[in-house]
Amino acid sequence: MLFACSATVAQTAVQIHDDVDQHIFTYAEIHMLEDSSGTLNIDRIRNSAIDQQFKPSVASTPQTLKLNRRYWFKIRIKNNPEAKKHFLLEFFDQTIDQITVYVPDTIGQYSAVKLGDEYRFSSRRLNHKNFEIPIDNEGTGISTYYISIKSSQIADAIVVLRSVDWFIAYALNEYLMFGIFYGMILVFSLYNLIMFISMKQRQYLFYVLYILSVGFYEMSTDGIAYQYLWPNQPAWNQIAYGVALCSTSVFALLFTRALLHLKVKAPKINRVIVIAVVARLLFFLYCLLFNHSLFSFKFLEVVPLTIAFFAGIYVYYKGYQAARFFVLGYSVLFIGFTLKFLIMLGYGWLNFGAISYYSLSFSFVAEMVFFSFAIADQLSLLRIRREQTQRHMIQQMADNVKLIDSINQQLESKVVERTQEVSHKSHIIEAKNVELEQMNALLQQQSENISRMNVLLAQDNKALHTNVEKVTHARVMSAEMDFEEFSKIYPDKETCHKFLADLKWKNGYSCRKCKHTEYYNGHTAFSRRCSKCGYEESVTSYSIFHNTRIPINKAFYMVYLIYTTKGKVSSHKLAELLEMRQSTCWNYGDRVKTAMEEKKSLMKKSEKQGWDQLILD
Repeated sequence: MLFACSATVAQTAVQIHDDVDQHIFTYAEIHMLEDSSGTLNIDRIRNSAIDQQFKPSVASTPQTLKLNRRYWFKIRIKNNPEAKKHFLLEFFDQTIDQITVYVPDTIGQYSAVKLGDEYRFSSRRLNHKNFEIPIDNEGTGISTYYISIKSSQIADAIVVLRSVDWFIAYALNEYLMFGIFYGMILVFSLYNLIMFISMKQRQYLFYVLYILSVGFYEMSTDGIAYQYLWPNQPAWNQIAYGVALCSTSVFALLFTRALLHLKVKAPKINRVIVIAVVARLLFFLYCLLFNHSLFSFKFLEVVPLTIAFFAGIYVYYKGYQAARFFVLGYSVLFIGFTLKFLIMLGYGWLNFGAISYYSLSFSFVAEMVFFSFAIADQLSLLRIRREQTQRHMIQQMADNVKLIDSINQQLESKVVERTQEVSHKSHIIEAKNVELEQMNALLQQQSENISRMNVLLAQDNKALHTNVEKVTHARVMSAEMDFEEFSKIYPDKETCHKFLADLKWKNGYSCRKCKHTEYYNGHTAFSRRCSKCGYEESVTSYSIFHNTRIPINKAFYMVYLIYTTKGKVSSHKLAELLEMRQSTCWNYGDRVKTAMEEKKSLMKKSEKQGWDQLILD
């Protein structure tokens, strides 16, 4: 019983053997310890008290679930000097920030080998996207390797013992598959870019940007981008996948919106997509500016994925046949995403090796194919509808030709009938024309007489109009009339200003500053600006109406009433007639009465009488 218990606790050692080209450490073969304090080093780890705290992995692939927390892993390898092949340790997860592998030598001393995407790519021993360490395989005992991992993302501690021969063959095949995958992305992108240039439809552009974003995300997560795009900029490894995920979600939603015509076919879903795009961009900006660790919440991409998937199902349900391949493509992607997500949550029985590891990539390829079918299907439906429309137009044109022929025949018969009728009536018209010519001569003579009479009447009207204006003006200047009648003569501000302008400059314009007599129109109505010095004089300047705040037509009438009553009208009466405040009428009336008193002697000497004598200073 004691032997059995010790066997269950002891860590399984993996033996190097030429017949086994590859071995993945799982479960009891890899022990782990969480360094919650962050103070452990290799010397303390090797201490028996801490070494006993290592626990076997409960999952086939252990993970560093707490971000930026250091985890220690321990594996045991049984050396085999008789093996002819050379072996190495490989770490599959290319997104790990820091990997420190403590390699033992024959005398029990440890040397540290630092790996991870925090370091320049040129610092690696092998120019490969994964992290590899050669194994010496010296001695016959069991070598214990300690591995320290710290990452800002959830990292998979996938440790593989591989022969160098198998690694070379595997790496070549893997890079070949990458070449095919990214080559397909470029081919799809180029094809749809050409379609966009030729057809000017936004859906092609969004699709190009979407699949390029997918390719950028895959390159960022599998280490290809770090190897070929920014080998000397390791800081990009912390945000590149977040940028790619954001652009993938945004362009996927925009492509969905354009391909399915959601603005017309599903306005509510269209609004949801717009809100989702804005929210995704805001979340990306927050992650980029404040907290890069939030980029690791990749499962949030299920939200835009679900929205696009639901939009396709809804539009297809409503009868839009072009959405069928779209739904199929998103179904495949949804399966791949779900499988990847469940594996990340710890469902190890779903891990089928390379198929599961690259399930999302396979799903993206299938999705691109189905999306291309969806676009082609849409074009096919458009072509069918266009042909139906053309056939309908051709049939309609044929019907129109028949209708035109029928109408032309009817018109020809009508023309014949009308020609006979016109021929019969032409004789009558000729006789009538003779009578009309005689009548025209008489009318011409009468027209000449009427013209002479009109000339005489025009002269009489002009004289009468002049007399009426003179009488009206004289009455306004001296007679008494009510405000309604007065308003007919000075109805508005423009009329009053025109009267003031005619009164001020009746003898010609002269600048008050330089006495120049030429002017331009000023900035305000009826104002004049000197063409020499630029002095501008408004129409109310140097008049009793200057700087008054009451309507100018009411000010005109107030001056008129005070003049006609010789200043005896009260401010209460003015307020009642003009519907203004008594205090306003009193203030302005006092100003008018003062002007009357000042010009009293001048008005007595003047031959011309009227209230306009009070206006100008």
